[in-house]
Amino acid sequence: MDHLDASFFFALLKIIWADILLSGDNAVVIALATRRLPPRQQRNAIIGGAAAAILMRVLLALFAIQLLQLPWLKLVGAALLVWIGVKLMTQADEEAEVGEVNGLWAAIRTILLADLAMSLDNVVAIAAAASAAAAPMRPVLLLIGLGLSIPLIVFGSTLLLKLMQRFPAIITLGAALLGFVAGEMAVTDTALASWFSVNLHDLGYTVGIAGAILVVALGLMRSKAAKA
Repeated sequence: MDHLDASFFFALLKIIWADILLSGDNAVVIALATRRLPPRQQRNAIIGGAAAAILMRVLLALFAIQLLQLPWLKLVGAALLVWIGVKLMTQADEEAEVGEVNGLWAAIRTILLADLAMSLDNVVAIAAAASAAAAPMRPVLLLIGLGLSIPLIVFGSTLLLKLMQRFPAIITLGAALLGFVAGEMAVTDTALASWFSVNLHDLGYTVGIAGAILVVALGLMRSKAAKA
């Protein structure tokens, strides 16, 4: 109980806020990946994808800080997010002729690939928030933060699925968000961060917007090619 001081609750508040901000990206990925499945399969994919994503975060939390120092890793993750964003956007115009099992596992696989690219930053943000508390309580805060991600991701993706059915334009916005996250991720790669800082003067948002435009443009081109 000695460790349950003001620093613990302040760190907990920061973790909750970080979860709210960071879980949105994951909810978008899950909603995009599962929108073509039957309702029963959608629920299974949402729960399975969210649970697997959290398990992945727990494993990544053990060595996330060391991984983030590897050059080119975040750039590879950014490229992966661009590819996933284009693929998910294109699927909106393609006919779904896959079985329920194949569709379910394909959706979960897409969720895991995207989450693998995004989770390093998310885990580090939660770990950084937990570092404000006393050392013995940091693992507890880290687990709380990861645990809170599950209901936020499940609720967010379920809500987005309903909105996508009524407003298909949200699919394009979701794909653009993945491109934006990819752009922001690329400029923070250790191999390129100093170059971006000197030449672009820390304009990470500009690169993020360029990434969003790139994903939407490639998605539209791929959709037109498929129709042709």
